[in-house]
This record gives sequence, C-alpha cells and structure tokens, in this order.
Amino acid sequence: MAPRVAVVGAGIAGLATAWALRRRGCDPIVYEQFELGHTRGSSHGRSRVFRLAYFQPEWVVLAREALAGWRLLERESGERLVEQEGLLEIVGHLDQSSAAALDRVGVPWERLGREEVESRFPVRVPEGMFAVFQPEAGYLRADRALAAFAQGIDVREHERVERLRDVDADVVVCTGGSWARELLAEEGIDLPVRVTRETVAYFRLADPRPVPSVVTFKPDRHQHDIYALADPRHGLKAGTHHAGPEVGGGETGKPDPALVRRIADWSAQAFQLAEVEPVEAETCLYTTTADEGFVLERHGRIVVGSACSGHGFKFAPAIGERLAALALEPGA
Repeated sequence: MAPRVAVVGAGIAGLATAWALRRRGCDPIVYEQFELGHTRGSSHGRSRVFRLAYFQPEWVVLAREALAGWRLLERESGERLVEQEGLLEIVGHLDQSSAAALDRVGVPWERLGREEVESRFPVRVPEGMFAVFQPEAGYLRADRALAAFAQGIDVREHERVERLRDVDADVVVCTGGSWARELLAEEGIDLPVRVTRETVAYFRLADPRPVPSVVTFKPDRHQHDIYALADPRHGLKAGTHHAGPEVGGGETGKPDPALVRRIADWSAQAFQLAEVEPVEAETCLYTTTADEGFVLERHGRIVVGSACSGHGFKFAPAIGERLAALALEPGA
C-alpha cells in the first residue's frame, strides 16, 4: 500500500511533486494557504525562462531531463507549455558564455554577430559584443504549467498549515517556498536560505518578430544580471537577477522604482520598444541557497523541497520526480 503523502505548498515544485506522486500510484493531498497562482510567492505570472544553457554541465543535463518532463506534461494535459524561440547570451568573450558546458554535453549552439542577431531577432547587441544562441530554449507558460500539473490533484486551497507535525499523513513534503524556513525550523530542520523580493517589468514591443529569451552577465562573474523573455500579454518581460532586498517569508511589497528604471533603461537599449516606459511592474520572491542550488532531502517523515534560487521553475518536472522518489522511499 502506498503511503499517505501530503504536500505543503502548491507552487510549481509542490504541484510537480504531486503530479509525479500520482504517476507512481499515490493520491497526494496538496495544502495551499492561498489560491492556485497567487502572487505572494515565486510561481505566479504568465512566463518563465526555459534554457539548457548553464555553466555547469550537470545543470545542462538536468535541464534536458526537465524538458522531457515538460513534453510529457504537454501530452498528458493537452496544453502547450514550452515556447522555443531560443536564448541569446550577450557576451564580450566566449568564455563568459555557457558554450563550454553546452559543448561538453553535446548541446548545439551558434555564435551570432551583432548584425546577424539584429537581422533575425528584435534585439540590439552593444558594440563590441556578440551572442551565443541556443535554440532549445525560450519560455514556459507559467500559469498554464501550474494548471496542467494540478489537473486531477486534490488541492486544498485556503488551508494554511501552521505546523508540519500536525499534518495527517505518513509523509509530508514541504515545498513552502519563502515560508519553508520557518515551517522546517519548527521541526528542528535548518534550511539555509535567504528570501529576497525581486522586481520585474513589462513592455510593449514595436517589432512583431518572435522574442528569444536574452541574458546579460555580471562583470567577471558567471551570474545573470538583467534578463528578458517573451510575455504573452504585453510582449516583453524583463528583470534583474538577485538585485532585490532581503525580506521575510511572503513579504511581496511593491516594485522597487530604482530597479524598474534600470530595467526600463536596459530594455530600451536591448529591444525595439513601442514605449520606453513599462506598462506594468510587479514583484516575486527568490528563496536562495548560498550556491544557488536546491535542497532536496528527507528527514524522517518530512521531505524538504526548496528548489528555487531564482532559477528553479524550469526544472519542475525533474524536481518533482526526485521529491516523489524521496517521499516513497521504502524504509525511510
């Protein structure tokens, strides 16, 4: 007999875990303190970057696994979830890009000069720089993905879990996002994460061509700085990566005006915008480990799933599989 499994938190990681559990013959219950797709966490919105491009080959391999999972979810749900318009890494030197890791795993990419980029995409490249283009990338339809994972799952909306020990289940999977640290601390489990409130903005484009995802990098660091991707409603979504203030769990607050200005200035230089001012701005929360990796582990009857760090959405099918395996681990 399969154990009774409860999942606390119906963000992308929690719903992906429930989906994976159901495919293993389990019938999990998912507890969500708000409603599906709420704006107080990390999984809301219309789009998220999908990419295979990482500097570490193991992340490339995991992204490939996740892509296969997304395709399976598309077939099961009948929803189109992955839009592959490609990814442009804007760099000054090849070693600033993910090309070496892509080569090591056997993922194809192209080097595109300024003129070629601008002839193919509604993107401008600064003088002296070029792009590494990876075609198996683009964006995920985030809101559709949440709904697809939730199909057929027993999700208890507006049911807040105060203490994991009080949940009536054999195994409790905690995918509480920015609230997870406090929930786990009550059980004597330390989750070494920090929560930040990040700002994104939306723009209308003057050029009707499809929009690839675009990333720039912090000077002398293999870390994203400003990124952009398609938005199904307005055209373009752009944001800064790990630039927001540290906050408590669930403290969404308002967009930072200085970051909105920085995002707008960059977007006006990088894209052909219909208007230089954003049509909308909002926030989301990052729950980040020191190395931007994920915490996926089991402590007795509690399974910990902290898979965000500002880049976890794309990996949801693979993360769900791992957390489901931990939850059903015999003799744990």
